[in-house]
Amino acid sequence: MNQAERKELWKHEESCALSGRDFSHLQGRYLKGKAPWDYRLKVLDFLRPGIKILDMGTGSGEFLLSLSHPRQLLTATEGDPANYRLCLRRLTPLGVTVVNCTCGGGKEMPFPDNSFDLVLNRLEGYDVGEVRRVLRAGGFFLTEQAGGQNSRLLAQRLLPERERPGLAFNLENEAPKFRKAGFRLVCQNQAYPMAKIMDVGALCFYAKLREREFPGFSVDNCLDRLLLLQREVEERGCLLNQEHRFLLIAKNRKGAAGLPSGRGND
Repeated sequence: MNQAERKELWKHEESCALSGRDFSHLQGRYLKGKAPWDYRLKVLDFLRPGIKILDMGTGSGEFLLSLSHPRQLLTATEGDPANYRLCLRRLTPLGVTVVNCTCGGGKEMPFPDNSFDLVLNRLEGYDVGEVRRVLRAGGFFLTEQAGGQNSRLLAQRLLPERERPGLAFNLENEAPKFRKAGFRLVCQNQAYPMAKIMDVGALCFYAKLREREFPGFSVDNCLDRLLLLQREVEERGCLLNQEHRFLLIAKNRKGAAGLPSGRGND
């Protein structure tokens, strides 16, 4: 494959990322690093009959459905237009409430106070005060986040002249915000696992999809560096990407607990 053909292929990957946050496109091509916890198992620890659950930034809704909780007790938010349309087709007929909402950044969520027993959040923005407002007394918030150092080393190789926002987004800085807001932290952890990217096309898709981590990325303005990374793939078989993940499980201390006390450290 010559340079022009590679560029055309990579630009196609870039364009695919603009049509929605469907990470299934990277299946077998982006091998995630393994964190020392399992988000799904953590969530299952807090499932109880009759509780109302909110999943912030549900994506395709696949994870929420996999919990096998009564659908009429499930609510999902999604701000990405393509995924929102997908959720309307997939989740609404099953009885799940789907709300078009981008969370975080101080935005108010369109729910009354004390609406949910359990709020889930995986890689979605959040506002600590808003989470506490919509949680009932004794309710829990479970979040797994990509920290500010996620993909930083790889982004520096592609865009060395660009500054990235949010580098201080980490467990050390977020945990005190929850304590100050009236939560009790029942579990917290942080890790920097290594992921493998198996081809440069997958990198182009990933970088365009996560523009906050790769600000200003495009195949056109990064072509020379992408070609260098292509040589690395040919020599080593993959590209390495250091991820940054942290986990927080917080209990709303507004009242008596009606859910399990959780595991981990206070």
